[in-house]
Amino acid sequence: MVDILHRVGITASPNEVYQALTTRDGLAAWWTDDTQGESGIGDVIKFRFLPGGFDMKVLELEPDRRVLWEVVDGPEEWIGTNVVWELKQEGDYTIILFQHLGWKEPVEFMYHCSTKWAIYLMSLKSLVETGKGAPSPRDVQISNWH
Repeated sequence: MVDILHRVGITASPNEVYQALTTRDGLAAWWTDDTQGESGIGDVIKFRFLPGGFDMKVLELEPDRRVLWEVVDGPEEWIGTNVVWELKQEGDYTIILFQHLGWKEPVEFMYHCSTKWAIYLMSLKSLVETGKGAPSPRDVQISNWH
């Protein structure tokens, strides 16, 4: 198994970052405009993009510290993987340790998704720090897979 890992610092409180990760309005403001569903433990959040989408089941919520999703629908390579957001305060920064865990192999789609996760993490950073993110469909387009 292989994983996508990123570390990003955001000049905001862990609570501000946590709210952007755990509310439908917050998620829609940095990841995709087309975000549906509830975001409590056991709920499924549906994220839709131009080429398709993903359904994430919320498995864990630790306020201001951790969010864990399981991918329950979407591209074959994503189903059964987990998306983890670990938050910690370091000075003026909330550090996000992002993990997309459990890829079966490093296929070309994984390379694409790693880059897109980085772009969306920058959108999250922008949203929390400035009030304006760049969710899909206004995100940076990186290939012909959009």
